[in-house]
Parts: sequence; structure tokens; C-alpha cells
Amino acid sequence: MILVDDLLKLPITSVLWIFREIHHAAQEELANESESITAELRQLYMMLETGRISEEEFTAGERTLLERLDRIQERDQGLKKQDGGEKEPEQSELGWVA
Repeated sequence: MILVDDLLKLPITSVLWIFREIHHAAQEELANESESITAELRQLYMMLETGRISEEEFTAGERTLLERLDRIQERDQGLKKQDGGEKEPEQSELGWVA
């Protein structure tokens, strides 16, 4: 009977696994986006220090990058609130034998 139960649950567990993988990929993409913005900020500071851009150009660029970073953080916090702080189901909760 356990084999039959596992076969019947397989489509559901497979779909759940796919959704979890998509969620992880989206989180990684958001993390990579914030890292790239941070790298752009560092480059902007370096350009200011070396005199390649003016103070006004620096301020405008910094404002744009910081706004993008804030939007990413707000989106990340919104996703955490939507999840309700719930943990991911473990394999045994999905019917898999651990």
C-alpha cells in the first residue's frame, strides 16, 4: 500500500518541488541584483574619489542606485510577509521518506 500511496502523491510532490525551485531561483536572482547594485555603488564612489565624475553626477547616480536597492529590499520584505514566516515543508511532510 505504501508504494501505491507514494505513486498517487508523486504528481503533487513533484509540482511542489518545482514551485520551491522556482522560488529559490527568484530569491537568488534578487540577491544577485542587490549585489550588482552594491558593486555599481562602489564603482561610483571610486569614480568620485578619482575625480572622473562631479559631485552632482555622483549624487544623481547614488540616488538612483539607492532607490533601486530600497525597492529590492521592500519587495523582499513583502515576500517574507506573504510567506507568513512559514518554513518550507520538509520532505517527510510531503510524504517522502527521510
